[in-house]
Amino acid sequence: MNYLVTGATGFIGRKLVGYLLAGGHSVNYLARQRSRTMDSRAAFFCWEPGESPPLNAVPRLDAIIHLAGEPVAQRWTAEVKERIRSSRVEGTRNLVAAIAGLKHKPSVLVSASAVGYYGDRGDEILAESSQAGNDFLATVCVHWEQEALKAREAGLRTVPVRIATVLGREGGALPRMIRPFQLGLGGKFGTGRQWMSWVHVDDLVNLLMFAAVTPQLDGPLNGSSPNPVTNADFTNTLARALHRPAFFVAPRFALRLALGEMSDFLFTSSRVLPAAAQQAGFRFAHPVLEEALASVLH
Repeated sequence: MNYLVTGATGFIGRKLVGYLLAGGHSVNYLARQRSRTMDSRAAFFCWEPGESPPLNAVPRLDAIIHLAGEPVAQRWTAEVKERIRSSRVEGTRNLVAAIAGLKHKPSVLVSASAVGYYGDRGDEILAESSQAGNDFLATVCVHWEQEALKAREAGLRTVPVRIATVLGREGGALPRMIRPFQLGLGGKFGTGRQWMSWVHVDDLVNLLMFAAVTPQLDGPLNGSSPNPVTNADFTNTLARALHRPAFFVAPRFALRLALGEMSDFLFTSSRVLPAAAQQAGFRFAHPVLEEALASVLH
């Protein structure tokens, strides 16, 4: 198959491109500039997300996997929040409009979203049919998915993938989580009772590829392990994996001072299950946190 990947130079994107090339697929990627470290077999096309992507220059496509977006893990000033929103909502709108203009259209758009779609939901078990939340990230995700789903009007099967916290050594949240433990300062956030949805990076990449080739998948898909854990359980499991203590408690007010509004996300409770993926036959290679961390860390 001939794939187009956006966000290919990011943590997940690089893994995805590597998997696709290893599987014998052709890969094209859109980015602001050519990556010096990207596999030379992947063809580069320049795209500023505020503009229309040059899809007419790309060889006829079978599938698009859209991962581009401003990083969320930074202090949220008004300017940063607008970049987070516009990179996802307007970037996806521009991509879908370009797809609609193609004479030969791909059959599927797999578009990133996030479990932030659900907002702070306590102990509620969340499947793809659960309602959206109403905080900043939830609102961004709702509008992001709405833009992606407009690709259906152009005849594409469309799968927004609501991605959980991704565990991998080369990027994502885990390296930032590990540092305090290495200093002997690891611990839970507040009470630790909030639920954390997570996924091993290899499982996520395989799920993105599974979504691209599985005809019955059309609509939202939770990109999360079938075994979410509380923040306290995550903290203790990570501490054991690192052979470090986890005595500290990070109070909400201190994190708010350090990180601003973004710190609220650390206390959001999302108990998300990948119901649609499992119903379609997807099998997780790393469904249990202890084993997933061992796979990543060793």
